[in-house]
Amino acid sequence: MVCLGNICRSPLAEGIMRHLTDEQNLNWEIASAGTGNWHIGQAPDHRSISAAKALGYDISKQRAQHFNPSMFDHYDLILVMDKNNLADVKSLAKTDEQRKKVKLFLDNGEVTDPYWDNSLFNPVCKQVEERCMEIIKQLS
Repeated sequence: MVCLGNICRSPLAEGIMRHLTDEQNLNWEIASAGTGNWHIGQAPDHRSISAAKALGYDISKQRAQHFNPSMFDHYDLILVMDKNNLADVKSLAKTDEQRKKVKLFLDNGEVTDPYWDNSLFNPVCKQVEERCMEIIKQLS
């Protein structure tokens, strides 16, 4: 799961997906990262933590990391939150096989970055939760 800073959208997707796959005893390795490096080591934004907690998920122990090209070799699927991150991640790919692993998290659209609008955190979290459930159904 990849977004810009790895403090709002992608930690939500990581934490929710990890929780849901654990509940279903799926042996999936799930992580998140940001295309920007300014939040490395930081916890998710407190508003993401609160929105996730309201739906029963604890993402407070996650820490931001920077997306790096070695992740192409480690993960089968790289889901990005918007088209800018899609372009940024694909630009780091060295092969067509790596580029094919990178897809938008939403089938037909982008996950809005809630960082600048407090009112967006809860709806974004709910949207991420619904999409995580769909992805699990599609891939399991």
